[in-house]
Amino acid sequence: MRQDALNRLRAAMQQADAEVMLIDHGEMLAWLTGYTVSETLYRACLVPLSGEPWMVLRQLDEVPCRTQSPGLAVVSYPDWADPWQTVADSLTQRGFATAKVGADFYSYGMTVHSWQQLSRHLPGVVWRDLTGISDRLRSVKSASELNTLRHAAAIADFTLQQIGSAVTAGWRVRDVAALAARHFLEQGADSGETGPIVIASGDSGFLHASSHEQRLQRGDILHVELIPKVNHYSARVMRPFVVGKVSDAQQVLAQQLLAIQDRQIAAMKPGMLANEVDALAREALLSSGLRSAFTNVTGYTLGLYTRTPRPSDFSGAFHPGACWQLEADMVFHMYLSAQGMAFSETVRVTAAGGERLTRVARQPGELAAS
Repeated sequence: MRQDALNRLRAAMQQADAEVMLIDHGEMLAWLTGYTVSETLYRACLVPLSGEPWMVLRQLDEVPCRTQSPGLAVVSYPDWADPWQTVADSLTQRGFATAKVGADFYSYGMTVHSWQQLSRHLPGVVWRDLTGISDRLRSVKSASELNTLRHAAAIADFTLQQIGSAVTAGWRVRDVAALAARHFLEQGADSGETGPIVIASGDSGFLHASSHEQRLQRGDILHVELIPKVNHYSARVMRPFVVGKVSDAQQVLAQQLLAIQDRQIAAMKPGMLANEVDALAREALLSSGLRSAFTNVTGYTLGLYTRTPRPSDFSGAFHPGACWQLEADMVFHMYLSAQGMAFSETVRVTAAGGERLTRVARQPGELAAS
């Protein structure tokens, strides 16, 4: 259990008049306890304002939970038991049957079904709505979190360099992804999940494409997005690789995109509004004619990613309606794309402007055409 995280959570609970907090948000569980697990069966950590927190989960997961979060009390149940009843019983046995219980209704763990079951088993509880707290409390990164993100960023940088030196025309996109996955694992990443690696075209549709069987040919632009995770913390970077020589027009386009993004990153200081930072890129791309339409965000929160349906965290996203303020040591994935090229960085907010945690060269790469 992280004491600084526990203190921040309890301060938020006091402000919301919650006596106990029910946490079933996978990333919040990892941030607070050091342990997280999939939602195959319902699991939650219960945190009282005073006294010791406890975890409720299936017996199969008890040993890894105790190993990764020593000192945390554990209540476990067999796979055929009612997990929501077990949560309710654990609260009742500790005197919280009629308590004011906080819940994050934005959590993927808090499905309609989970809410219905918990409400049925805890008829005397008064629920406190702390929607979004699991993301808000984690938005500013600690020194140890920043170090972990730097490790992940270094893996991304190294892997991009290996792709640039090894890949040639004739490779399948799948072969490139396999190369990246191998380097991820060798360099200490949690897994070999690479991020989208595709042949690019258009302004943005390729960013989430997934076609692995195509073979690289002269003139193709290989879009590479790498998303290595270290202890669940993900850094991200995008670069384009041209098979053959980068044309003069492509070089001009790349420099335009990078200059716009540099101005955006330089403005990422505490107190800046997210929509103002967004506008620096959005308006420049549209007014220059580099894009005719721009419907995606220009950046979003980076940090913990666990076994949830969310591969990207938009709790802090950069778009025209984003009126929230940047704070020191927030970390974001900032990206721009146009005409088949995309560049992105992992960026930390500092008083001097954005600090790039990804440090690989900011230019389009060239892959041997034969």
